[in-house]
Amino acid sequence: MNAELHDPLRREELQSRLRRRELQSRLRREELQSRLRRECRGELMFDIASRGRYATDASIYQQMPIGVFVPQDDADVQAALAIARELQAPVLPRGGGTSQCGQTVGECLVIDTSKHLRELLDLNVERAEATVQPGLVLDHLNAQLKRHGLWFPVDVSTSAQATLGGMAGNNSCGSRSIAYGNMVHNVLGAEMFLADGSVQRFGPLPALEGRAAEIGRFVQQLAESHREEIDAQWPRALRRVGGYNLDIFRPRSEKPYTGDGSVNLAHLFVGAEGTLGFTKSLTLKLASLPAHKVLGVVNFPGFQAAMDAAQHIVKLGPTAVELVDRTMIELARANPAFRPVIDAALIAGPMPEAILLVEFAGEERAALLSKLDHLDQLMGDLQLPKSVVKMPDEVAQKALWEVRKAGLNIMMSLKGDGKPVSFIEDCAVPLEHLAEYTAALTEVFTKHGTRGTWYAHASVGTLHVRPILDMRRDGAQKMRLIAEEASLLVRKFKGAYSGEHGDGLCRGEWIHWQFGPKLDDAFRAIKQALDPQNLFCPKRIVDPPKMDDTALFRFPPAYRTIALKPVLDWSAWNVQNDARTEAISAPGSGGDAAAGLAKAVEMCNNNGHCRKFDAGTMCPSYRVTRDEQHLTRGRANTLRLALSGQLGPDAFTGDAVRDAMDLCVGCKGCKRDCPTGVDMARMKIEWLHHAKQVHGLTRRDRLLARLPELTHRISRTPGLAALANWRNRSPRLRAYGELLFGLAAQRTLPAFRRDTFWAQAASLKLATRDEALAADKGVVLLVDTFNGQFDSENAVAAVRVMQAAGYAVHVPRRNGRPLCCGRTLL
Repeated sequence: MNAELHDPLRREELQSRLRRRELQSRLRREELQSRLRRECRGELMFDIASRGRYATDASIYQQMPIGVFVPQDDADVQAALAIARELQAPVLPRGGGTSQCGQTVGECLVIDTSKHLRELLDLNVERAEATVQPGLVLDHLNAQLKRHGLWFPVDVSTSAQATLGGMAGNNSCGSRSIAYGNMVHNVLGAEMFLADGSVQRFGPLPALEGRAAEIGRFVQQLAESHREEIDAQWPRALRRVGGYNLDIFRPRSEKPYTGDGSVNLAHLFVGAEGTLGFTKSLTLKLASLPAHKVLGVVNFPGFQAAMDAAQHIVKLGPTAVELVDRTMIELARANPAFRPVIDAALIAGPMPEAILLVEFAGEERAALLSKLDHLDQLMGDLQLPKSVVKMPDEVAQKALWEVRKAGLNIMMSLKGDGKPVSFIEDCAVPLEHLAEYTAALTEVFTKHGTRGTWYAHASVGTLHVRPILDMRRDGAQKMRLIAEEASLLVRKFKGAYSGEHGDGLCRGEWIHWQFGPKLDDAFRAIKQALDPQNLFCPKRIVDPPKMDDTALFRFPPAYRTIALKPVLDWSAWNVQNDARTEAISAPGSGGDAAAGLAKAVEMCNNNGHCRKFDAGTMCPSYRVTRDEQHLTRGRANTLRLALSGQLGPDAFTGDAVRDAMDLCVGCKGCKRDCPTGVDMARMKIEWLHHAKQVHGLTRRDRLLARLPELTHRISRTPGLAALANWRNRSPRLRAYGELLFGLAAQRTLPAFRRDTFWAQAASLKLATRDEALAADKGVVLLVDTFNGQFDSENAVAAVRVMQAAGYAVHVPRRNGRPLCCGRTLL
């Protein structure tokens, strides 16, 4: 290849071929977009910024899609698949986009099911079954089931974001899989759009008809002809999610796929990662909500002691045994919201090296409390008396489980280019080998100059560990070396390389290693039989790329950011870190051409925590629109793409970033809720400064910026308040205001008033500055423009309440005039 590049004629031929390929790709994209627009009703996004927002998930990868389609209904999906099949455009289904191995990114037409295809289609309470669309979020389903005393028990840590379709595609597991199994154990049926254009129902093998029955016979024959390979190569671990579930005809899992040992062909599509068909609906097996839960938190002075103890604890019949190591404990204690929760789980004395969260659930509380006593006795037998903190109260349990669920994202909050990287973090080994495996892998990390933090599913031998690697520099090389050494350990202990988070771009190449050439060929035969055109998710499971192909990375070696001089101080993010100690260099030493702004934006690891609806405040504009563009993650990705030049020159102050930032209301919800600390409100202020430098201030900008000054003048001038308020009652003035200032005519503005807080201040007996300082109980109350001028009752009531409590209340002014926060200027 190098010789070819040095030959001018050969080089020109290669460049010409590349230009032809790019032209063909652009023409195909334009035709695909045109056909979809004519024949479908859903939303189309083919601009570079929208495609860029769908180019990443929670993995290290980035692949620019051909386009993005958000279907309105099943008819839209079927029409889009038909067009894609005709134009030979590959298709990739997407839900929450939180995959950690790159399953939801690719050079395909991405079809986002999360906005509209999110209905509970049918619920049979007596049979404990539910049929759902693929875009329904797990927490939203469980909220509807709770009133019936039911839940879907595959409780993944991303339950507020994960869609059921994505969970099926990934064969998700969750903290309580020891009791309830994986996704595959809880799917009763699947209705699929197949590559040939048909819609087929898959379920119990004897009930299948037509094309579905034909597929069943084909896969059964494959399984029969590969009996020896399945027996020899297939991992026995419960947590095995790699490849296709060919073993449904010859079960190898510790937990049977079905209660009666029969074959359900829907299980072939669980864990297939969208490569065999597009999910239309899923029928799920539900479980009764346990009447009671208790939690025992076992404190261990040594990490290996915790690993040894897990195999004994599971014999007590817990519903979960989850690990949190010392690094995670310390990170949680550094968070003010988490510290009291984690402290309540620790015994007095030295900090433990690890804790195990051991949960028991059932119908009789007394029996569960007895199990806590048995846990206490067991730990005494293991020479660890008085090591258990008992938590019978479910409120305290829930708070501690929230800390555990936030574990991964707490890890990802490390500043600097080195980040904990997901590629071997869910290898599964038998429990009796867990201690030896973790000790050996820790030595591997040390050998390559890094370390990992351990947490998660000690109950089933799947511990999440992510070594800290710098993927912009030598991370890819270290990832390869660590993965190869880890694979030797997995083979030594007869484990599974993909234990929970699937294959994707990250572990696809290890399928051949795990199952051998004959089973790999069998997987290829399944793919060929169901998808001969390679329509669905090409280069996944069958013929996958190398995990360390830097062309697939979000931060490839050529990644650079534009030079920028911020107006705010971002130097705290402009640092580097030490992979072994996690020590952070001095602020401003990180080498960011944008002086830390780019690194602050890059703290978003796409975990999707901002896609919440039932807790916290992040992100209000997404809750209304359900558009990726108006999500904290979507805004961060838009900024990152602009700052790295991937949206073209001058994109940082251009239309794409403006459109993404427009509905950010600056609520600061992300700063509080985002586990990695993305502060989009602050980033918007920075962006506004640069955008206004280029494009200038509008009339509306000037009006709102000077609002404190204007309201003060209006309230003190007779007749002006009434005149200003006339706008709300006059359709003509409303229309004029929209034309002149861009204030929507439909919007009622706050009413100006004469009886403002400041007009009443003299009668409130406010303390002077010196009086407040001298008082035993002094307080300073900042009365901002909105409470001072529009909603004065709030501020007046606050003063009276504090005065009634004996406080001397001082309300500051500046040069005799109201002092405001300056927010309108920002």
